[in-house]
This record gives sequence, C-alpha cells and structure tokens, in this order.
Amino acid sequence: MKKILVTGAAGFIGSYVCHRLLDRGDVVIGHDNINDYYDPELKYGRLKTLGIEKDAIAWNQYTDSTTEQNFRFIRMNLEDKEAMQQLFAEHTFDVVVNLGAQAGVRYSITNPQAYIDSNIQGFLNILEGCRHTQVKHLVYASSSSVYGLNEHVPFSEHDSIAHPVSLYAATKKSNELMAHCYSQLYGIPTTGLRFFTVYGPWGRPDMSPFLFADAILHDRAIKVFNNGDMLRDFTYVDDIVEGVIRVIDSTPAGNKEWNGQQPDPSTSSAPYKVYNIGNSQPVKLMDFIQAIENAIGREAKKNFLPMQPGDVYQTNADTTALQNELGFKPDTPIQEGVNRTIAWFREFYKL
Repeated sequence: MKKILVTGAAGFIGSYVCHRLLDRGDVVIGHDNINDYYDPELKYGRLKTLGIEKDAIAWNQYTDSTTEQNFRFIRMNLEDKEAMQQLFAEHTFDVVVNLGAQAGVRYSITNPQAYIDSNIQGFLNILEGCRHTQVKHLVYASSSSVYGLNEHVPFSEHDSIAHPVSLYAATKKSNELMAHCYSQLYGIPTTGLRFFTVYGPWGRPDMSPFLFADAILHDRAIKVFNNGDMLRDFTYVDDIVEGVIRVIDSTPAGNKEWNGQQPDPSTSSAPYKVYNIGNSQPVKLMDFIQAIENAIGREAKKNFLPMQPGDVYQTNADTTALQNELGFKPDTPIQEGVNRTIAWFREFYKL
C-alpha cells in the first residue's frame, strides 16, 4: 500500500487513475483546482464517482470521500507555492502523479500566461515538494505534442524534441527538462509520460470525439481541419491508465550504459525516464469520424477547414520501450472504444 498524491484528480485521466489506485488499496490524496477551461460540471461529475460531493468542496481544505475510505480531495492551485508547501509538509507521499496542468494546444495560443502559471510554476512547486519530502517517485504527464516538427515516424523517445509548435508543447518539454535537473541534482526518480490523443468516457469536451458527437447529435456540421488529411494515434483511456499504473510501480534507476558522447534523450545516468503511451496504430481522421458515425447511426455534416496554428499533421507512437520494459501494449480497437465513449456521452448528456 502506497500513499499517493494525484494532481488533476478531477481531470479525465486523473480521475481514472484515482479509481485504479483505490481499487488496489492505495491511500490517495486527490488535488485539482477545478478551473473553468471547460465545463466544471463535468469535473464535479468525475469527482462524484469518487465520493466527493460538489457542495462539500472548499478551497485549500480537505474533503473526505463518502464512498472511498482511502480518498481525500483538496481544491488547490498548483502555482500556489505556500499552499503546495503545506500540502507536502502534511503528508509523506511515496509517489506523486502529476496529471494537473493547463491543457489544450489551441488555447495556449490565446492564453499563454495560464500555461506558464500552471505548467511551469506549478510543476516547479511539485518538484520542490518532492525534493523536500523525499518522494520516492514522481510520475508526470508530458505529451505527444513535444515532437512538434519532428517527421520521423513512429515518434520515438530517442528522437529529438527540439522544435515544438505550441507553447503548450514547449511547457511539456520544459517539464521533462526540469524533471531531469531534479533527478540529476537530488536523485529524485522521475518518469515522464507522453500521452497520445486520449479518448473515452468522461473525456474532455474540447477534444474531437466530444465535439464531433455533440455536433452530429444536434445536427450541426463538424469542423474537419486540414480537409481531413490528418493522422492521430487515438488511445483509449483504459490503456493510458494501465500504462500509468505500471509506471508508478516501476521506479527508474540511473542507466549505467548511458553515454554522454551519444546522449539518448529518453534516459540518463540520473534516475530519469520518458515513455510514449499510445495505440501505435494511427487512424485517419476521416476513419475516426466514421467510427463515431457508426456508433451514433448518423452521418455527419462536414465543414472542411485548413490546418490550425499549433496543430501537427500526425501523431504516431513507438511504444517499444513500454512493451519491452513494462510488458504492456495498448490494444483497444477504435470502434470498440468509440462505441463505449458515445454510449457514455449520450447517457451523461441525456441525448
């Protein structure tokens, strides 16, 4: 049994991770600021599945779960240095899973400051908390967006990530660099997870599956960027969470074979590691839309548009390291995952 801090606990991936950890007997402190980047009611809905009632939540105060005896939730900003220091001082966390961040590529173009506050200052507070309380393993969300202009596919952890195309991606690359510093300077084991286009029930409403489903069910045209000529490594949320759980239990050690003459970006002489978590089967955007049409039983009206600033043509994960080192390969078929997602969507939104 471990004591684990999960930030982003009201978020899509974070809420699932909390459930999995609690199911196996860990003690979990959930952390989230419940911001309004998208409809907070969805976040409160996720928290309710963890036994946290909306009316019981207050800033910087613990709320005990009514259904999970090993779960408490606290509403707090990652960038609130003093509050974060107090949080770490009050607990001795074995593991920290940092899934809390300002999300979204396109939003980072119009609201850059939010990304610096949460993803840079907030992440520094996490690192400092781990440093001062001897946390045994920090697991944190990076993103497939760090690959930016890289066209070498499938994207490998061994590839360069020197050319991001959005501030969001730049903050995620910064997180990896900051984590390495703390692994090198203070011996804190850190593992970064580059998630590839996650979808599933309770997913984010700013992501394409929900935008498409909502438009089709309300007889509106969907926006299809780059005229539909895009590839995405859509990865079902259960596969992502299984990867996170396995990483939590696999604390990195320094790689004794790491060579500074030929530096491998995915590992280090310090206790530092980065993994891709993706389906490794890129899907044409038009095929993904068809899977949603199949699940709903209706053809979408389509509005074809050019590529958006900050977007990339394709995401395609090389998950060899995840498979070889942790024995796991995501494998949920697209149509199966989409069917489950649409069924939840219709039930939650009463459509």
